[in-house]
Amino acid sequence: MKLIVGLGNPGPEYATTPHNAGFMAIDRIARLCDVQVTNFRGRAMTAKTRLMGHEVLLAKPGTFMNLSGLSVAALLKELGLGVEDLIVLYDELAFPLGTLRLAERGSAAGHNGVKSISAELGTQDWFRVRIGVGKPPLESGRVIKAGGKDFLLAPMRKQELAELDEVLDRAVRAVEVVLTKGVSAAMNEFNRKVEPEST
Repeated sequence: MKLIVGLGNPGPEYATTPHNAGFMAIDRIARLCDVQVTNFRGRAMTAKTRLMGHEVLLAKPGTFMNLSGLSVAALLKELGLGVEDLIVLYDELAFPLGTLRLAERGSAAGHNGVKSISAELGTQDWFRVRIGVGKPPLESGRVIKAGGKDFLLAPMRKQELAELDEVLDRAVRAVEVVLTKGVSAAMNEFNRKVEPEST
């Protein structure tokens, strides 16, 4: 079994914010598998299903973002799984909206959900699908205060949601490739550089 976790904040007020890209990705997988992520276990809303022939548990932590690790650690323990069975999808402020990057390990880079997971698991060596949500706009020549917190917790505009929709489809495909061909193949396919558009 694989544990596939999307990071976000519970509550309707956060549903369309950049910080909830991970939740949106899990919902996308759930729709594909025709399941509802409504079973509460391990401090998360979950759904057991099969994806590409593999048994998986989809999970959206019920803790807030900065305590995501409590839920992830609880689920891994309950399921008897190791970090090698974990796939985490989350928003990445450092990448432009519409980009996707896969990694087998890495630092939190200011992401509180990632920081919490690594702290609870005692390692940074777990697989992640990083969903670019764009950098915050500039106000008077400077980035919005609190390292983009205001930007991450503000609802996205219609055009931004449309762009995010496309990258969520790629995130789902990336997870499918991880399950069918392995981590290396998925990274080779989805981490290719995208050439910038000429103006």
